[in-house]
Amino acid sequence: MKKRIAIFASGSGSNAQKLMEHFKRNAEAEVVLILTNNPQAYVLQRADNFEVPSHIFSRHEFYETDGVIRLLKNLQVDLIVLAGFLWLVPQSLLKAFPNKIINLHPALLPKYGGKGMYGDNVHRKILEDKEEESGITIHFVNENFDEGEIIHQSKFKIEPGDTLEIVKFKGQQLEHNHFPKVVEALLKKMKS
Repeated sequence: MKKRIAIFASGSGSNAQKLMEHFKRNAEAEVVLILTNNPQAYVLQRADNFEVPSHIFSRHEFYETDGVIRLLKNLQVDLIVLAGFLWLVPQSLLKAFPNKIINLHPALLPKYGGKGMYGDNVHRKILEDKEEESGITIHFVNENFDEGEIIHQSKFKIEPGDTLEIVKFKGQQLEHNHFPKVVEALLKKMKS
């Protein structure tokens, strides 16, 4: 039986799209659900384009009910992937899916992680601090922002004169290249 992936995203969903593309014709795994806390998120359109069902949830449903957990359990989800999802994952979800929730972070953790450190905020801070390199981190999710066990890191060099857009682009190239492969490798390691 194919492994089943659910993706949480809050915005555009370019990484969600890369995952849907990667697993569209994969014999081992498939994306079975896109979840978002943002009814305006472009990721919903991307899900429609791939004929992947989507679910929009409220803060109340996510933190104060077991609606999202029940949905994931009913779909027999094997792995939950956070791809640009900005809310802290509640304890109840962590307990329901132990070591089965991963996140992609646009920096080399443990640097530039934590509350508020996402998207352009991360890249701006890296440029402000005149870092010579940055990269991506794929990690397991725990009860704190960006503190779970690291699964994979990839780096890129920051050249003098690199702008926010260039740094963001370099990071996205790594994300789009590595994220689907790391998810696939992780699924292969998981017990059926």
